[in-house]
Amino acid sequence: MNLTQAAQDLHLNSYQWHLFLCADANKPKCCANRVTLVAWDYLKRRVRELGLDEGTLIVQRSKVNCLRVCTQGPILVLYPGGFWYHSCTEPVLERILQEHILKGQPVQDYLFAKPAS
Repeated sequence: MNLTQAAQDLHLNSYQWHLFLCADANKPKCCANRVTLVAWDYLKRRVRELGLDEGTLIVQRSKVNCLRVCTQGPILVLYPGGFWYHSCTEPVLERILQEHILKGQPVQDYLFAKPAS
């Protein structure tokens, strides 16, 4: 497979959101490593179950080693936009997917940083 085909298969020219979740860090500081791995597995599964990995609202997701916010993890950041969320366990991730990704309403209860308006 060449790079162009890989980009097409991943819908890199048409995705709407990219979700970066701090998970499986080399030196976990924001929360226990097992908590981040459970969150990562949930996020991967729910993106697929909701059909967000195909169609018109493509969502990419990436597990990152550390987002340098070493408190109240797991930490999730959404791009474009730069919306930062804390405490991203399964229930919080579900709210982010349902409310922010699908309905366009940031989840204020867990949002701790965003670009200035």
